[in-house]
Amino acid sequence: MGLPERVAATDAALDMLRTLRGQHGELMIHQSGGCCDGSSPMCYPSGDLITGDVDVHLGDLDLGDGASVPVWMTRAQYEYWKHTHLTIDLVPGRGAGFSLEAPEGVRFLLRSRVLTDEEYGALHAAGFV
Repeated sequence: MGLPERVAATDAALDMLRTLRGQHGELMIHQSGGCCDGSSPMCYPSGDLITGDVDVHLGDLDLGDGASVPVWMTRAQYEYWKHTHLTIDLVPGRGAGFSLEAPEGVRFLLRSRVLTDEEYGALHAAGFV
């Protein structure tokens, strides 16, 4: 078994990311830690939010056209989520943040499930948790 994915996206979310990429160019997602954006996955043009040592790269969402969108989270927040698989979904409504999808009348939403013992063990053995 290879390393399990840490993050994925629904077809609806991937479709919106393709649309946003067409409008804004390369993208990135950063899982917000709260405040005004309410702990939502926030989509930005690549480089608009500077990541660093305080952030964890969870993985890349494959857009199916040779492009991908990296997904990040702060290291402190990752400590709460490291035992989960995260799925970025798209739902109707406007979030309270600055994410690129907001003008479209939709928002990204994070769904999670607990990793299986096998998945967690594989990630732990590889030094990812």
